[in-house]
Amino acid sequence: MTDKEFREEYKPLQVPAHFEAEASVHDQTLYALGQLGSATADEVCAKLKELHNNEAGKELVGEVHSLLTEWHSKGLVASTTAENGDLHYGLQKITEANDGHVNPDLLAPGLD
Repeated sequence: MTDKEFREEYKPLQVPAHFEAEASVHDQTLYALGQLGSATADEVCAKLKELHNNEAGKELVGEVHSLLTEWHSKGLVASTTAENGDLHYGLQKITEANDGHVNPDLLAPGLD
């Protein structure tokens, strides 16, 4: 695999700003997961069905499960295991801005 192919395969996921029923399953799944924050594959499917006015087909459910599994295996989404054994997928987000300050007294020896 070339560097270009690697960068394309593992590029960060970008959540669409709006839901579009004509968009790819990839974009629809990202949008639903972004709206939920953290969810199981079944919860993402339920959100997509809601966005499609309960008209989403069973093939969509299979594709969502496949996409989430692929993204998880590539490390593009975070996951935690729920009590019932299901994986909760989530988009890793920075919730606090970096203030840009580093305290040099807290650096380990040899790292300064």
